[in-house]
Amino acid sequence: VQLQASGGGLVHPGGSLRLSCVYSGFPLDDYTIGWFRQAPGKEREGVSTIMPGDSITYYEDSVKGRFTISKDNALNTVYLQMNSLKPEDTAICYCAATKGLYHSGGYYYTRDRSPRESPFQAADFLSWGQETLVTVSS
Repeated sequence: VQLQASGGGLVHPGGSLRLSCVYSGFPLDDYTIGWFRQAPGKEREGVSTIMPGDSITYYEDSVKGRFTISKDNALNTVYLQMNSLKPEDTAICYCAATKGLYHSGGYYYTRDRSPRESPFQAADFLSWGQETLVTVSS
């Protein structure tokens, strides 16, 4: 399982960027892909996920309405479209994969954990890709 993130850069507040996560070595239909970020001086946090099959998506409140996650199976790529960027979105961004995550009734769960509202609480993302830096500054 290999993933590589790209697409970061410097953008003014209010601007947009599209991150790409190219994966190889596994069929996307078996894995949930997540985007994470780590801002300066802060812990890494999950941002968004997209599940296999019906492509159920999840967004943290801080990015809801501004970010959109999508995938292109033909290109083995998951995207994160980031609009209305703010200085607090400045972070090193990663994509990662997990297998065996399920969704039902608004909750995420695995065989080992009880249902949670967030996929980041329900599963461990074990396959991490190379990071890309997003800087939002005037």
